[in-house]
Amino acid sequence: MEKKNNFRVRVMKYAWQLWKATKQAWRICMIKAWQLYRLAKAMREGVVTFYYTKADGSIRKAVGTLRNVPAGATLGGKKVTKPSYKTMAYFDTEKNGFRCFKVENLICAI
Repeated sequence: MEKKNNFRVRVMKYAWQLWKATKQAWRICMIKAWQLYRLAKAMREGVVTFYYTKADGSIRKAVGTLRNVPAGATLGGKKVTKPSYKTMAYFDTEKNGFRCFKVENLICAI
């Protein structure tokens, strides 16, 4: 039987990963973890605009969704349906393909 309140576990796993990657205060990691959870929830309901820092340091405006993502879809050979707490995968509606970013690089979601 699957638990109904597993969203708290997901938020804590995001916070733990953020703390390991950045060594910021736990309060900051929890705030960012809740932002990530709300972003993923909003993307499952529709199209969302958000910003994150790319690996080269530039800021990217992304428009993405997780709604109607086919089951078993892959991102670089890895299943998208399996949760990863180091990166967040999404379907980019502008580029029409899957993209991902490191969770510590999220700036804001609109």
